[in-house]
Amino acid sequence: MAISKSKSTKSRKIGTELSHYDSAGRATMVDVSDKTSTARTAEASAKVEMSPQVLAALKRNPKGDPFEVARIAGIMAAKRTSELIPMCHPVNLSHVDI
Repeated sequence: MAISKSKSTKSRKIGTELSHYDSAGRATMVDVSDKTSTARTAEASAKVEMSPQVLAALKRNPKGDPFEVARIAGIMAAKRTSELIPMCHPVNLSHVDI
């Protein structure tokens, strides 16, 4: 499969501006092999709006607690971040709290 490049991509030196692009404008992985480990924290939030009727019905869900399912999905997503976000390096996690 041939990939054509636009004229503007060829003329820009993206590699000098953005770390995940080479001088030809192609996405590339950054070498982090010499980077020392650091302690990091991250926080994310979400807002879900629903009617009082839906909220009440969630408590009677015959398939289980949907809030617990969402909590587990969040933990699984945190563990697989490097698989879900392009060019993201795997990061060892010591704790995830949802």
